[in-house]
Amino acid sequence: MIMIVGARGNIQDVDSFLKQVLGFAQKHNVVIQVFNAKMIYGKNHLESATEHAVRAMNQSTNTTNSLGMEILLYASGERQLKLAIPKMGVKKGKGNIAFVFTNGKISDKLVNEILKHLTLKRDDKVLDGNRNTLKKFGLKETEIETVKKAKYGNLILEKVAMVDIIK
Repeated sequence: MIMIVGARGNIQDVDSFLKQVLGFAQKHNVVIQVFNAKMIYGKNHLESATEHAVRAMNQSTNTTNSLGMEILLYASGERQLKLAIPKMGVKKGKGNIAFVFTNGKISDKLVNEILKHLTLKRDDKVLDGNRNTLKKFGLKETEIETVKKAKYGNLILEKVAMVDIIK
């Protein structure tokens, strides 16, 4: 099961925030990966990245030792964590955060519990991408112009799928 959630909030200390997320994930025996939601183009983006990462782990074609980090690689469209983390990672300050929950018993109650613990407010609208998201993701104007607006998400899904080829 995969659950994708958006939230708004203020991260005072990124390392502390990530430690809290990891601790919560370990306590509840789930995988939680967080992202800067400004780099996400819809739930399909993260669902696809998660499915690719799970498949890579199952087929032993993974690059990293953890499902969370593998999801990060696929979501970023990069093959190296040193590029993926700065591109997709959460930032200090007020912002939008995207969560992927997988590999365990995931429920709205669990999601609400972690959001409350992290003092975040759920807002799935932060997952909605736009043309600017595509540009931040590294797509060139000429690439964006090749598809109609309704197909913008496919450009991101293509980048996710390309990770298998560039690995």
